[in-house]
Amino acid sequence: MAAYIVRRFALMIPTLLGIMLISFIIIQFAPGGPIERIIAQLNGTNVDATSRIGGSNTGDFSRMAQPGQDTGVNSRYRGARGLDPELIKSLEKQFGFDKPPVERFLLMMKNYLTFNFGQSYFRDVSVLQLIKEKLPVSISIGLWLTLLTYTISVPLGVRKAVMDGSKFDIWTSTVVIVGYAIPSFLFAIFLIVIFAGGSFLDWFPLRGLVSDNFAQMSWPEKIVDYFWHLALPVSAMVISSLATVTFLTKNCFLDEIRKQYVMTARAKGLSERRVLYGHVFRNAMLLVISGFPAAFIGAFFTNALLIETIFSLDGLGRLSFESVLNRDYAVVFATLYIFSAMGLLLNLLSDLIYTWVDPRIDFETREV
Repeated sequence: MAAYIVRRFALMIPTLLGIMLISFIIIQFAPGGPIERIIAQLNGTNVDATSRIGGSNTGDFSRMAQPGQDTGVNSRYRGARGLDPELIKSLEKQFGFDKPPVERFLLMMKNYLTFNFGQSYFRDVSVLQLIKEKLPVSISIGLWLTLLTYTISVPLGVRKAVMDGSKFDIWTSTVVIVGYAIPSFLFAIFLIVIFAGGSFLDWFPLRGLVSDNFAQMSWPEKIVDYFWHLALPVSAMVISSLATVTFLTKNCFLDEIRKQYVMTARAKGLSERRVLYGHVFRNAMLLVISGFPAAFIGAFFTNALLIETIFSLDGLGRLSFESVLNRDYAVVFATLYIFSAMGLLLNLLSDLIYTWVDPRIDFETREV
C-alpha cells in the first residue's frame, strides 16, 4: 500500500500542474483584466481605485498623455487612450504582466509550491490571509452538509432497498425527488419567511455565522450559537443533496441483495441486520464512497454563493465570485490551486477507505 500511495502522490503533481496550466491559458484569452478594471475606474474618476494601488499616488494616476506622445502601450488596453504610457507600464510591472506568459506561469507555480500566494490585487491583504478569513464559513457549510447528507441518505437508501416497491419506498422517493427539484436558494427563502422573522416565526438568526457577542460567550453557549446560525443555511442545502446519495445507495444495495451469497447467508439463519451490514454493506458502499470526495469538494461551491448571499455568510463562494468579477487573478488561482490539491488528496483518501470497507481490494497489485 505504501508504494501505491507514493505512486499516487507522484501522479498528483502533473495532474495539478495540468489543471493550473489549462486554467492559466483560458485566463489569457478571457476579455478584460485587472489593468482594464483600473483603467475603467480611473475613467470613471473613482478615487478609491487609485487608493488601493501600491507605490503610486493619485497625482501619478491623473497624468494624461501629451499630444503626439507615443501611446502604443495604451493601444493594448481598451479605454487607455489619453493616459500616460508610463502609468500603464507601471501597472503592468506591479501586476507582473511585464513578463512573458510562460515566465509568469512558472514563477506562479514556483511560489505556490512554497504556499506563497502573494497579495490580492485589489485588497491590502495577502491571499492566504484572505482565504483563512473566509475558510471557517465554507468549512462549516461543507462539512455539516456532507455529514448530514450521508447520515440521512445511507440509512434511508438501505431501508428503501429492503422495502423496495412498498408504500414507504414510494412516498420517500416522492419527498426526495421534490426536495431535489426545489432550488436550494428558493428553499432558503422559504425557511427565512417561516423561521427567521420573515412573516411568521422568529426562531433563527437571519445573517452571520455567529452572534456579535460570540467572544463573550462560554463554550457551551458558543456551540449552541454556532449551530443556531448554521441551522437554516445547511438545511436549505441538505434538502437538495439527498437524492443522489439516497438513490445510489438504494440501487447498490438492491444489486447486492439479489446475489447468491446473500441468499446463502439468509439460509444459514443469519439475522437480516447481520446480512445487510455484515455482508452486503461493504460491497454495496463502494460506489457510494467513491462519490464522497466530489460531494465534499462540491459542498464548498454548489449553491454556496447564493446561500452565502442570502444568509450574509462571508465565505469562499462569495470570495471566488467577487474575485472573478474584479479580475483578482491572485485570489482566483490560489483558490483553484488549494481546492484542486484538496480534491486530489480526497480521491486518494477514498481509495484508502475502499480497502477499509472491503479488505479484498488490493491497490498494491494494480497500476495507477
